[in-house]
Amino acid sequence: MSRETFAERLRAAMEQQGKKQVDIIRMASEQGVKLGKSHMSQYVSGKTVPRTDLLHFLAEALQVDEDWLRGTDPVSRPEAPDTGMPENKETKALGGIKMREFKKSSKLNNVLYDVRGPVVDEAERMEEAGTQILKLNIGNPAPFGFHTPDEVIYDMRRQLTECEGYSPAKGMFAARKAIMQYAQLKQIPNVTIEDIYTGNGVSELINLCMSALLDDGDEILIPSPDYPLWTACATLAGGKAVHYICDEQSEWFPDLDDIRKKITDRTKAIVIINPNNPTGALYPRDVLQGIVNIAREHQLIIFSDEIYDRLVMDGEKHISIASLAPDLFCVTYSGLSKSHMIAGFRIGWMILSGNKEIAKDYIEGLKMLSNMRLCSNVPAQSIVQTALGGYQSVENYIIPGGRIYEQREFIYNALTDIPGISCVKPKAAFYMFPKIDVQKFNITNDEQFALDLLRDKKILLIQGSGFNWQQPDHFRVVYLPRIEILKECAEKITDFFSYYRQH
Repeated sequence: MSRETFAERLRAAMEQQGKKQVDIIRMASEQGVKLGKSHMSQYVSGKTVPRTDLLHFLAEALQVDEDWLRGTDPVSRPEAPDTGMPENKETKALGGIKMREFKKSSKLNNVLYDVRGPVVDEAERMEEAGTQILKLNIGNPAPFGFHTPDEVIYDMRRQLTECEGYSPAKGMFAARKAIMQYAQLKQIPNVTIEDIYTGNGVSELINLCMSALLDDGDEILIPSPDYPLWTACATLAGGKAVHYICDEQSEWFPDLDDIRKKITDRTKAIVIINPNNPTGALYPRDVLQGIVNIAREHQLIIFSDEIYDRLVMDGEKHISIASLAPDLFCVTYSGLSKSHMIAGFRIGWMILSGNKEIAKDYIEGLKMLSNMRLCSNVPAQSIVQTALGGYQSVENYIIPGGRIYEQREFIYNALTDIPGISCVKPKAAFYMFPKIDVQKFNITNDEQFALDLLRDKKILLIQGSGFNWQQPDHFRVVYLPRIEILKECAEKITDFFSYYRQH
């Protein structure tokens, strides 16, 4: 079916019935149909078309003929010769021959990754048309002038000829030894070199861990807002992501009472992201201890995403939750992408710690999946020892006068000076998650807000729903650009909010 024709007819049917996207999504939820906000937005904009079962639901919900909505006319459709292929709804006429149409897996129905989603797609379309876009959407240090330390580049070049073959599945000995020593500095208990796994970034290891753990219907507690890869990987593995609230009124710390309420007999684990993306929060010891106590009471695995643990400001100190839980099974993630500004090298790791006896079978699953991908990027492994040892150049960025510190100060003050915008000041990482007064600006759809800002001011940022935040009242800002760029962005955002009202 033609995407343009389908989108045009879908919009016409919605207008005729007086229904908005949110109404259709609500109807789908009531009928047990998996239809996400991002998918509906893509159907309406003509970026993609639905699978047959979703098309059937949309036609019924809007009380229109399915073939009309599809944009095909069964009367004028050419007769196909008998090819021996059974006729079904996943074939379409092409030159008189029935051609099979391939659809994406239904496992992707509830998977969203709007950090690189529809708003970013629109930005790319605008760039291809020659428009310059100011990007505040992704934590990629290199385009903003953050460079890998010279010593790291030098050591990789020296070792490249030794990195032509596969490494052991878990990683090279020298890299894992350096990570093990780092775990000791973080006071993570009961860690040997066999408990260290390297990965092509933390992202690969999260995917591996969810696939090894979750059966269909198993539940895992994930923060809201979250880094959406966690929810996506849990969903793809067949599990159910249950989001617990991080409380903006309490510096975005996890709401322990909400966590308790959401535990069921199907809950296997809890995820924490500390320091947090997208809020920049840093969790204190008492909050971490509270999470440990809940995990201990309900016998949960703790997965702790600590990729920003070396990007902490204001004299604060990061605490690894695994250091407080020697009797529990914990998996701690970190890497060099952010702290050493080498995101493109793709090197991360996970550390298994605590009571590994209760997770012996799960660990076998991790080994199996780790072996199946053979190994992580070997040249990147070769510089882990260099990067973790000696002088840490990142420390210059996070003190007064340093780029990350000063850029945080500037954009925090600039955004909170805008009437109708408030924000909890981040203490770590390089993100903040400002709040919008939705009544003042009449905002009911935060993706539409992000698209309107992009089209009006050529500024790209990600709306709060892209981080599994349920209300349309937040957006994430990446403050990696230099202050002169942030100043231009702040002026344009200020002007935008001076007139913006969502229709």
